[in-house]
Amino acid sequence: MRVLVFNAGSSSLKFGVFDLPSTALGDAQERVRGTLDRFGPEGCDLKLLGQARRRAEPRDLAEATALVPALLAKAGLDGFDAVAHRIAHGGDRFERATVLDDLTLKQIRALTPLAPLHNPANLAAVKMAQQLWPDLPQWGVFDTAFHLTNPARATTYAVPEAWRKAGLRRYGFHGTSHKYVAQRAADALQTPLRDLRLVSLHLGNGASACAIAGGQSVDSSMGLTPLEGLVMGTRSGDVDPGLFGFLHRQMGLSAPEVEDALYRDSGLLALAGVSDMREVEARAATGDHAAQLAINLYAYRARKYVGAYAAAMGGLDALVFTGGIGENSASMRRRICDGLEFLGLKLDDDRNTTVDLRGRAAPQIQAYGARVNVLVTQTAEQLMIAQEVAEAMRAARPMPIRRLPVAVSARHVHLDRAAVDALFGPGYELTPARPLRQKGHWAAAERVTLEGPKGRLEHVAILGPLRPHTQVEVSRTDSFALGLDAPVRQSGDISGTPRIRLHGTVGAYDTTGLIVAARHIHMSSEDARNWGVSNGDMVDVCLDQTARGLTFTHVLVRVSDKATTEMHIDTDEANAAGIVGAVEGEIMGDVAITRRHG
Repeated sequence: MRVLVFNAGSSSLKFGVFDLPSTALGDAQERVRGTLDRFGPEGCDLKLLGQARRRAEPRDLAEATALVPALLAKAGLDGFDAVAHRIAHGGDRFERATVLDDLTLKQIRALTPLAPLHNPANLAAVKMAQQLWPDLPQWGVFDTAFHLTNPARATTYAVPEAWRKAGLRRYGFHGTSHKYVAQRAADALQTPLRDLRLVSLHLGNGASACAIAGGQSVDSSMGLTPLEGLVMGTRSGDVDPGLFGFLHRQMGLSAPEVEDALYRDSGLLALAGVSDMREVEARAATGDHAAQLAINLYAYRARKYVGAYAAAMGGLDALVFTGGIGENSASMRRRICDGLEFLGLKLDDDRNTTVDLRGRAAPQIQAYGARVNVLVTQTAEQLMIAQEVAEAMRAARPMPIRRLPVAVSARHVHLDRAAVDALFGPGYELTPARPLRQKGHWAAAERVTLEGPKGRLEHVAILGPLRPHTQVEVSRTDSFALGLDAPVRQSGDISGTPRIRLHGTVGAYDTTGLIVAARHIHMSSEDARNWGVSNGDMVDVCLDQTARGLTFTHVLVRVSDKATTEMHIDTDEANAAGIVGAVEGEIMGDVAITRRHG
């Protein structure tokens, strides 16, 4: 299929055409890429892939969009299946690519106060594209969608409940960019994305940091609006919200005046007099103290977020730089990384200053032997937008019905030999009391008690056979009862997990390995072949038979010749779905798109 992509900003228009396979297997082919920017009375700059920058006639965004059909015709490109648009703010409504019908566009317009520089430009491009290609479906891909996996502790502001009910929360932006560079980093490191803890730094005129663990965004520096977080070209980044009252009292400024200044007259522009980091660095090199402060402040803010996100994720495997500044400024990358040696992060100066990003490369620039990888790569938001729309269009086609039983896993433990000896006596053999659906697995007659700083959980089941390391699986509610912060992990991923005490009939045993088990599917090899699913795929599962009708996203598939097909969720998830008795779920959509990035 062929997708035309528009990425409209307040002062630029980017577009691209991508040919994508009819199935998710295969690579996208970029046919053309263009940028029109620096609009003025005399026209604008036009840059097409493989050509030198030149002047063109369009004086604004509408005229630029109207020029695109002629540029595409000159390149011999037609036969489009869809037009895709980048939409900055989708609120909490839009978690995936969505057809832009009248109702959807109305909902996006209602979000304009949250992205006053971006959503109007996005909507203007949609309106023009509808006029130019009236017979083609228009799709939207949302900057905020990737961050809807952020937990409540990362998205909630500590403000009155009435404000939160009105929609005041953190959303995060640049999601399409962060999602792409995370996948690109996983490819470059030849490691499944689900096994990585990444910090992505998108540094451009707009700038943001994103913490990505297990393939999901878990925190982002931007918040309710694109103002929060890092210092940007004309935006302030983090400020004390008390400044609204202060500036009103001291200078007579209204809230709209302050807000406008924070968007348009702050950031590098306020500090150094120019918003382009290239000009700021050039001025700093001549001894301009204001420019030097701007550079130091910019790097300091970014470094703080890297350190904070490493702490939030319990470690860091890779730091990824992207965006105009992240890709092109070796000195800024150096400044941000300096002081992070305590994390095991150290740059190699030669690799940092000789970065070559041709061919969508993602070179590593860390010092040899460093514990944390550091990568640089060009973002490819338009490619990511095209892929998401193609995936949504494929998912809309009839698919084979893939229904499977859903099992609720209550709290339980898997013990190693040392734990059994300590809890029940040396050489003790557990008593298999009930076989489980997975072949060779059973529930023991014995029980243990879990003890944490705050409380105890009695009569906890033991599942066999024995494992190389003890693992304790509880729900989020259980972890609060114990007084421990158990991370959400796939089974077996227990590094850096909290320590907990187990009590048996003979003694106690202290061990790490406390987790909230991430939802997953055990699948037989036969079902995997019939359903077009592979080991390591991440799928969405709809539970349409439950009282609350819920879809679980990012469910890991584990394929084995010995497995019986069954989805496992914990009791909190079961309660959220309103599960009563035996239920089934259905795997939704075309899942193979996630295969390369796991």
